Amino acid sequence: MARSYPLNVVGRQVAKLRTAGGMSQAELAAACQLLGWDIARDTIAKIEGGLRWVGDIELIHLARALKTDVASLFPEEPLYRDCFRSKK
Repeated sequence: MARSYPLNVVGRQVAKLRTAGGMSQAELAAACQLLGWDIARDTIAKIEGGLRWVGDIELIHLARALKTDVASLFPEEPLYRDCFRSKK
């Protein structure tokens, strides 16, 4: 039976940020590898397609490779964004 929900909520944002930065999936994988995360282009594709779960340390690597903050990897919906904003 096919799953009707994604395994992560960041995949679409990762793809959007990657393409906005002019990076290919292979280039993003290489940037992550330089940060110490052993990841291949096909795994980036699975993350972007919502077919792979993403751990917290992996989120940090993705954000660093994309030169952004972790909160930017999450969709614009307040449900996700508000979890990562500091309360001042």
